[in-house]
Amino acid sequence: MINQIFIESVNNIPTFKKRFEIVERKGTGHPDTICDLVMNQISIDLSKLYLKETGAIQHHNMDKALLVAGQSENDFGGGKIIKPMKMILGDRATFDVSGKKLPIEDSAISSAKKWFEKNLRFVHDENVEYQVEIGVTSKELSSIFQNPSSFVANDTSVLVGYAPFTETESTVLNTEQYINSKSFKDRFPESGEDVKVMGFRDDDHVDLTIATAFVDKFISSESQYFQRKDEMLQEIDEFLKKNHGMKTTANMNCLDSKNKGLSGLYLTVLGTSADGADSGQVGRGNMASRVISPSRPAGSEATAGKNPVSHIGKIYNALSFKIANEIHAKVSGLDEVCVWMYNVIGNPVNEPRAVIVQPTISGQLQNAEKNQINEIVEKNLQNIQKFCNELISGKHLIA
Repeated sequence: MINQIFIESVNNIPTFKKRFEIVERKGTGHPDTICDLVMNQISIDLSKLYLKETGAIQHHNMDKALLVAGQSENDFGGGKIIKPMKMILGDRATFDVSGKKLPIEDSAISSAKKWFEKNLRFVHDENVEYQVEIGVTSKELSSIFQNPSSFVANDTSVLVGYAPFTETESTVLNTEQYINSKSFKDRFPESGEDVKVMGFRDDDHVDLTIATAFVDKFISSESQYFQRKDEMLQEIDEFLKKNHGMKTTANMNCLDSKNKGLSGLYLTVLGTSADGADSGQVGRGNMASRVISPSRPAGSEATAGKNPVSHIGKIYNALSFKIANEIHAKVSGLDEVCVWMYNVIGNPVNEPRAVIVQPTISGQLQNAEKNQINEIVEKNLQNIQKFCNELISGKHLIA
């Protein structure tokens, strides 16, 4: 039995039983989400490059990026890009292994371009400039990777996961994913990928505020804009009634104002506000839960772009949610569960200094349930290398 596992029952009111709850989700084309997902893809591709060229993953962290908004001029029927977006790619990587030079910068830019091409319909190569500020990793940190069979943590951090998802969290996440689904885009091609959904629950009613960047080439007039917006809301309302039980009220693009022409409408050229209005940054997007829930506990690290074998800011962020979900599913009688994972730099990744499991339960936790929890945590720590390999493959979604 691993002695760093602690179980502390709590008598808190479960999140889903509280009167108020606020949840946010930033969609694929939101500038912050773009930064998270691009940098995470760069890390995945770098990991594969290292494995291919050197036989092992080398030290890197691609968790620093800034997407600088461009400049655009909107118009009915299609505007134009005056100045492209600029993506600044940063942090550290291993450029040289045993005298062998690796094309780190080229790999990073190639990964970013492929991500844009795959995920944003109207963003093309000429719409994004790249500034690479990836430095050479330190000798001390790179030394961690000299023994790939036993990685130690390259940072001191505390991360936390929880289960289960509340109905509010599911509603907010599913609404954004529906708006960004192929079926919705086929029906409403003017709906850009920059979607943000904020949900405010008061008892059993959820008020949804949705921001959707319209693509101006599909809009010929102000009246058409508002007509299509109403039709989108009707379709979203039908989706919510069909898929979620709580009462919901949805509003969209609340800054819109009639009779103001272009200045009263949320229009973009490329389907993202980054083409002329809003910049983005790694770590400001969704949490490891894929939503932003201020009423939930949060760890000290963003997940995106960190290396998947030694940076516990990525590994524990994702693993704590996996463990929490398994505990909630397998241990009966738990309203809610939080799993905290803490480790210090230089300590083995599979031997965290502390795993604190906090089940919310109305009665007493029995020894049988405690043993179940210990077994679940221990099994996940024993299989952590397999879990890291899944992170390398991109199996676990992080935003």
